Amino acid sequence: MPHQTGSTLTIQRVQPYEHRGIAVTSSAINADGYIDDRYSAYFDDRVPGLSWSAVIEARSYVLIVEDPDAPLDQPFVHWLVWNIPGQATEIPAGLSRTEQPTELAGAVQGLNSGGTVGWHGTKPPEGHGVHHYHFQLFALTDPLDLPPKTTLNELVDVLKGQAIASGEVIGLYEREAADDAAAPNEPAHGAARDAELGRGGLDSDDVDRHAPHDPDGGVKRRA
Repeated sequence: MPHQTGSTLTIQRVQPYEHRGIAVTSSAINADGYIDDRYSAYFDDRVPGLSWSAVIEARSYVLIVEDPDAPLDQPFVHWLVWNIPGQATEIPAGLSRTEQPTELAGAVQGLNSGGTVGWHGTKPPEGHGVHHYHFQLFALTDPLDLPPKTTLNELVDVLKGQAIASGEVIGLYEREAADDAAAPNEPAHGAARDAELGRGGLDSDDVDRHAPHDPDGGVKRRA
């Protein structure tokens, strides 16, 4: 079992004042509760889609995805999105990794714990056990006037006063140890896959075990 952080998740810190639940689902999560490999940074690193039951009074929604099983003092933030339109009931799969994605007019994507905008694909350390990815959705009374580089704690402070409902769906993901990860006829993954794709080594501070990339999307290599 992975060591969980001592910090609580956002959904445990925010108590909506009308205490109504939102039913949240994602096609990225299989029937057995696991996130498909396509949405992992070990593989295609696709951006997952999400859908939910409407909250009539909502004027905006906030999505926060956290992994409390990452080897950190705080849950690893995989996705921050706010100002999702109040009439929306889904985030389309493949959403652009931009601060203001055109596919979701009005929405703002913040920085994940890896320092990039938008979805940060699942990539737990090899052999670290099953990680739990909490897709937490909050309905708000108003849109938020926050800059894209707003931190999670700043966002939570606002949520505490404006959230009228919340809900979550949890997806699981595990990366087995290298010796067990791939059968002979399966594509290479992990370090072998990174080498196959021309990726460089890991940054020493890359806590989520991602091969490093520069701001333009190219791969950085160590000198």
